[in-house]
Order: sequence, then C-alpha cells, then structure tokens
Amino acid sequence: MSGNQPADPVARGIIPTAKQAWTDLFHWRMRVEVINSSGESYCEWQNPPALKNPFSLCAQLTGRDWLYFAVGLFAWIADAFDFHALSIQTVKLSKYYGQSKTSISTAITLTLLLRSVGAAFFGLAGDKWGRKWPMVVNMLVLGFLQIATIYSTTFQQFLAVRSLFGLFMGGVYGNAIAMALENCPVNARGLMSGVLQQGYSMGYVFAACANLGVGGSTDSWKTVFWIAAGLSILAGVIRIFLPESKQFREAKKAGKHGKPPGAFWHETRMMLVNEWRMVVYCIILMTWFNYYSHTSQDSYTTFMLTQKGLNNSQASRASILMKAGACVGGTVVGYLSQFVGRRRSIIVSALMSGILIAAWILPEGERSLSVTGFFMQFFVQGAWGVIPIHLNELSPPAFRSSFPGVTYQIGNMISSPSAQIVNVVAESISVRGSRGKLEPAYGPTMGVATAIIVMGIVVTTMFGPEKRGRKFEAAKIAGVVEAGDKRGDKRGDVEAQAQAHGEGKVRVSLSSVPSGDEKGSGNGNGNYNDKGDNVGHAGNREKI
Repeated sequence: MSGNQPADPVARGIIPTAKQAWTDLFHWRMRVEVINSSGESYCEWQNPPALKNPFSLCAQLTGRDWLYFAVGLFAWIADAFDFHALSIQTVKLSKYYGQSKTSISTAITLTLLLRSVGAAFFGLAGDKWGRKWPMVVNMLVLGFLQIATIYSTTFQQFLAVRSLFGLFMGGVYGNAIAMALENCPVNARGLMSGVLQQGYSMGYVFAACANLGVGGSTDSWKTVFWIAAGLSILAGVIRIFLPESKQFREAKKAGKHGKPPGAFWHETRMMLVNEWRMVVYCIILMTWFNYYSHTSQDSYTTFMLTQKGLNNSQASRASILMKAGACVGGTVVGYLSQFVGRRRSIIVSALMSGILIAAWILPEGERSLSVTGFFMQFFVQGAWGVIPIHLNELSPPAFRSSFPGVTYQIGNMISSPSAQIVNVVAESISVRGSRGKLEPAYGPTMGVATAIIVMGIVVTTMFGPEKRGRKFEAAKIAGVVEAGDKRGDKRGDVEAQAQAHGEGKVRVSLSSVPSGDEKGSGNGNGNYNDKGDNVGHAGNREKI
C-alpha cells in the first residue's frame, strides 16, 4: 500500500487514548498528526521509514556527533559500573561488615531511593544551563564518593555515603542521553538508543570483569571501587574539554537575553500542569522497567553462588556472558524499533523474556546458566534498548534532559526495594540446591517476580502513547525568548505547538514546501513529508 491515507483524529482523555493506542498497535502504519501554518491539524496514516543498513546509519554521524555520543555512553557506563560494583559484591561486603546479604541490599535500596532527587536537580540544571557543567560536577563528585565508600569503616558510614552517592548518581542518565541522542541524525536514533542503553550492561560487564580479576577475598571489593572512582572522575575530566551541545548553543543564541528570573520555573510548572498524564504514564512504565532489570539481575550472581553452587570465578564469567547478551539484544532491538515501532519492540522482547524464565533458573552448571542467561538478558535489555529514544520522544521538547531523567529515576525510586524484596523472600524460603543442601530460594523468587513484571510491562505499553520519529532539534530552551518574538514561543518550537494538539505522533507539513528533497517526498495533498524532518514557512525550509 502506498500514499498517505486519512486517519481518525488523535483521541482526547485517558480512556479514549488507551483505546486508540491499543488499536494502533495492530495497524502497521503510523498515525501522524499534521499541523499546517494556520495551526490546523489533521491525522493521516503514513508508512514507517524503511529499515536502513546500520553501517550506513552510523556513517551519517559526523566526528563531533560521535564524540558527544561516546562521552554520553562513557558517562553512562561509569554510572552503571559504580552501581554494580556494589550489587555484584554483596557476598564480600556482607562478610566485611558482618551483616546479612539483606542488610547489604539496604544500600542498594537507599541508592535507588535518592536517585530521583539528583535526577530532578541535575536534569533541570541541564535544561536551564546546558548539559556540560552539570555532568562535569556530577561525575567528579561520584568518583570522590566512591573513594569515600572505601574509607567507610562502619556499616552506618557505608550506608550514609551510599545514600549521598544515590543523589549524584541520579543526575547522570538524563544529561547523558540528551547529549548523546540530540546530536544524532533522526533515522539513526533507534540504533544509537539501543547502543547507548547498553552502557548500563557494559558497566555491569566491566564491574564483573573487575570482580573476577581481583579474586574472591573479602577485602578485594575495595579494588573494584577504586576502579569505579577512576572511571567516574575520568568521564568528568573528558567532558570539561568538550564544548556545550550544538543544539543547546544554537537555541541559546536564538534567544534574546532570557526571560525574567523565575521564567524557567514557571515554564516547568506549566509543563507539569499540561503534561501530567504523560509524566504519570512514563513513571509507571519506568517503575515496571526498573523492577524488570533489578529483579532479573541484581541477585542473579548471589543465586549462582548459593543455590547453584558456583564459585566466584564461575559466577563472574556467567554474569559477563549474560550481560554480553544484554549488549547485543539492546543494540539489535533498538535498531529494529525504528522500523517495527517502539511499543511493538518492547512488547515482543518482554514476552520472549517471560517465555525464557524456566530455562533461566532451572539449569545446573556454569555453561548452561551462561547460555540461558545470555538469551534472557538479550530480551530484557532488548526491551530496555528502546527506552532512551522512547522517553526522549515522549518528553516535552524543552525538557529533554530533566523529563527522561526524572521519570526514569522516580521509577527507580519506586522499585528501589526490589533487591531487598527478592532477598527477604528468598531467604525466608528454602529449596535444595545443587550441592544437596537447603539454600535460599533465589531462583523461584526471581522467576515468579519477573513473570509478574513482564505482564505489567506488556499491558502498560499496549495502552500507552508512542511518538516514533519525533523531531526536537530546534526546540527552544525553557525560559528563553526567541529573538524577534515578544511572545517568546511563537515560532521557535514547532514541537511545542504540536503538543497542544494531542499526544499522537507529530509531523508538520506545509503546502509551500516543494516535494523531492533528498530526505523527503511530497504527498498527494501538496504537503511535504520527511518523516518529520522538514518544516516550511512561507517558502522557507527549516530543519526541525
């Protein structure tokens, strides 16, 4: 089928929107809202963009684009390494401080609880003052807090430092993905989103490699924390020598002198008032996703050490292979989501991980657990690979740093007891392990919890919005007046105008733009469609 076809208007209200999202899931074409120069809107069905060779997509990035992406990815890897340096060494830390594994997992809970506060502070700082310096401060302080953890002599000091660590850890995600993805070409963002999200898995792999390298002695956990500190400080230092993001600098230059003091916070409040449904939806989605990852991986090393009887080296190798699967899955599924759709990619990946639960917890031995763990995390992180670009597309354009970071970290906060819940339930039930002894029931606990979470993700995603291919490159900075526009937001942010018309996918098409551009083509209505790439204003073309 070729050519665009009329579609029903974007639904209004929670229930009608959910119904429309459900039906759109089974319609291969994308529902697109087209807004003309008069602000009038109508919807039509458009074919999804063709799936391009991933190497040609990568070739579209300039050297500077790659530099920004690499730094964002490295910061995310360092952040994940910092977190997993604790979670994969729970057994060592419990011996060092003379505490139960459940007590040590309290540190994980405190870290996750306070990350949302850091996400709000550093995310809003990134939207107001740029991505650079908030990230620099963030990464340097994280490194110093890792060092402070090493010198915590009591368990109470350890918990206090990890709580403070959580505040600063929460600020990394939003600024990292905003900086990395806003500099990528639009049709490459699905692929790059998948690669970027796997910074989390890479951080796990590097932490597991470090844990394997230092051995199983009780004091060896400190060496892993020294490595984590070095990575975080290095990420901050590298960011110092890179300029501010090009999009942020251009948007800043387009503004006059900024609005009066307090204008940024006024716009923030207005965004929350206008977009509260989207905020709530993204928090619910991120809550499910954070339960998904933490339940399926935080206690898995402990599961292999106790219930399956593996030694530290075997469990570390299995963990590394498991996360290698995560890196591959996130990249592949993120790439496919550009064509298949964000929601379909998430749903299929989640269902596949649910199917693999039995194969993930029942096998015996390092080799079998490594293989099934590889495929389990392929699909778990495959679903996760879509999240960075999905959250960016759902975000209000002027809040692309704070919105993804805050919703992600609030979801993290709500799911913060996940490791503790698994440990408490597992240690209250005994099953016969591989060595014939009664051991904590980590396998059954993780299996049942993951099955429940998978269904939660599937249902939430089925009835949620999607804005695949949304453009936000020319979005103005919150609190800045567009030059020559006394009203501040008359023409500078096409996406902000489009948001007022509903929560469907947004494209802007004006009849004054000719067809046949190298990136787009005309339709039968004389409108210019570039999967959202170009906007014309009275014969002018403006990249958005």
